[in-house]
Amino acid sequence: MDFSLLLVLAVAITGLVWLLDSLFWRRGRRQRQRAAAESRGEDAAAAKSSTYKDPWPVDYARSFFPVLLVVLILRSFVIEPFQIPSGSMRPTLEVGDFILVNKFAYGLRLPVTNTEIADVGKPERGDVMVFRFPRDPSVNFIKRVIGLPGDHIRYENKQLYVNGKPVPKSMIDDSPAEAPEEELFDEQLGDVTHHIFNNPQSPGPQMREIVVPDHEYFMMGDNRDHSNDSRYWGFVPEKNIVGKAFAVWMHWDGGLPSFSTVRQID
Repeated sequence: MDFSLLLVLAVAITGLVWLLDSLFWRRGRRQRQRAAAESRGEDAAAAKSSTYKDPWPVDYARSFFPVLLVVLILRSFVIEPFQIPSGSMRPTLEVGDFILVNKFAYGLRLPVTNTEIADVGKPERGDVMVFRFPRDPSVNFIKRVIGLPGDHIRYENKQLYVNGKPVPKSMIDDSPAEAPEEELFDEQLGDVTHHIFNNPQSPGPQMREIVVPDHEYFMMGDNRDHSNDSRYWGFVPEKNIVGKAFAVWMHWDGGLPSFSTVRQID
């Protein structure tokens, strides 16, 4: 289900009904209602009040159109909420985290078509970005920006290389409580320091050096040995960008919602 498309259709339908009623239908309907009231012998006040009895489709359209329009504008151009469905971004993001995504950080885009209408900014190395999966644009993915256009990227023996240089990382815990089978590292990617998991029992993928094409990006999950990312399916075109994830505002795993993990995303 494409919620953006449903929202656009709802705004279009309610707005059209409201507009047609304002321009063409309302005057004639009120005249008919007033004439019917007068024919029943009602006084002028009763006759006037009867002109405000609108059909339910018009009443609903007038009530819901402004609300739906505001939601569409906010969701399309300002902030959109998402839920994390998998563990590919652990330990940064957990399954059940609800995040907020900045929709204008990488340019303003039209809803549904995702066509850019204003160039506001570009992804930076280390950003956590939501994008439409290149193999199925109806599905949203979230990963970390590793390679920018023109970058040389290599991944061997659990070490990431960008433009020929190893990305600095240091071990924090060889058996963290939240994932004893993993090793927890700090990684310095550009100006961003963030946590990653490596599994010492898994050989992980090996990737020879590749060059990121123009207008495309190389993405990886922070859970390096359990992430379906650019190492397997390639690059993310600029046209698939949705926005920059910047905060966790709630966690819900099926029980009571928790707000104890509210935080900024690094």
